[in-house]
Amino acid sequence: MDRALIDLPPCEAPLVLPWPEAGAPGGLVTFEDAASWRDVVAGRSPSPFVPAMVGIKYARAQKLYLLGWIDTDLIEAGDLVALTAIELAVTDRYGHLFPKRRRSLSVPLRHMVEGDGLTDAAIPMVVRCGRTAIGRLTGDTEPTLARRRNQAAHGDPFNGMPVGGLLELVRDMIAEAAERVR
Repeated sequence: MDRALIDLPPCEAPLVLPWPEAGAPGGLVTFEDAASWRDVVAGRSPSPFVPAMVGIKYARAQKLYLLGWIDTDLIEAGDLVALTAIELAVTDRYGHLFPKRRRSLSVPLRHMVEGDGLTDAAIPMVVRCGRTAIGRLTGDTEPTLARRRNQAAHGDPFNGMPVGGLLELVRDMIAEAAERVR
């Protein structure tokens, strides 16, 4: 993401969001100025090994997150775009393993854990912040990533606070899917 292309205006009040930090997966984080927000969003860029189409879609999510400095509803729109990026990544990687009727997002995410042996120890965000993400992939913890994607795509995507850490978790899952191809 070329963060220099988007010039963010100063805000009257800091941006306060749920955001994971090292050793603290939950809680609210305050971003005092646009530069610090830009650095955090740009710091969530995907691996260079991610397929170009997935990277382009993910970069759109980053741009929406960045514009969330102006209007936080855009972060929720960024969540939806990020979830479509992960869907594209896992469908590209695992789609051939499942019949078309079973190609929901939940099937390849569960396969990453149950078939490929993905663990929390292989997810950089989880290692950095703590907690677990595996249940959100397998369906054991609600809401799953697949359910979040469906609710955002088919429901009202502008109905609450942004999901802390979603952009980073999606980035890590996209990288994991890309790594399985190499």
